[in-house]
Amino acid sequence: MFFATIKEDIRTVFTEDPAARNVLEVLCCYPGLHALWLHRVAHFLWQHKARLLARIISNFNRFLTNIEIHPGARIGRRLFMDHGAGIVIGETSEIGDDVLLYQGVVLGGTTTMKKKRHPTVKNGVVMGSGAIALGDIIINEGARIGAGSVVIKSVPPGATVVGIPGRIVENLFAPSSSLEHGQLPDPVTETINVLLKEQEELRQRLSKLESSD
Repeated sequence: MFFATIKEDIRTVFTEDPAARNVLEVLCCYPGLHALWLHRVAHFLWQHKARLLARIISNFNRFLTNIEIHPGARIGRRLFMDHGAGIVIGETSEIGDDVLLYQGVVLGGTTTMKKKRHPTVKNGVVMGSGAIALGDIIINEGARIGAGSVVIKSVPPGATVVGIPGRIVENLFAPSSSLEHGQLPDPVTETINVLLKEQEELRQRLSKLESSD
């Protein structure tokens, strides 16, 4: 089981990153993979009440990879952290299978109470660079969170969320293993375009009224 999991993690890197060339390179040069493996050790210790040692390993993991994963966080299969730097995953976070996180993603809490206070990320979710999800919310299956977005409410399956605060701009269930950041809609630009269109319509109406006089 242990070696099967290791092989699956390595295959995931080749599936998600076209820059991966060979197994030795993946073993030596992918901090996201190292962070995941160290987290599994820390999480095992956390579950077996060796919590100080778990935190020490987690802190070493942060120092080594620049990825902070609390040992209490639950992570499923085939997680890929692309580039990985700056990713923060809080204690009560839950991550499903086949999730893709880009650099700078934060799964953060919004309360100091000892309860579920971090996001649950379901299967097949993609979170772009610098995306932040806060609180005990659920990002459902196949959702895509655009780069730099801040999500504070639960996201339905297959939705695409962008902006601060995050707004749903598409709701089509289409699980994806990649996130085309440049193709995501921009709600701010869309709103400005609507206002400009209305302004032009008002200008034309005003011109007609002035002509009728």
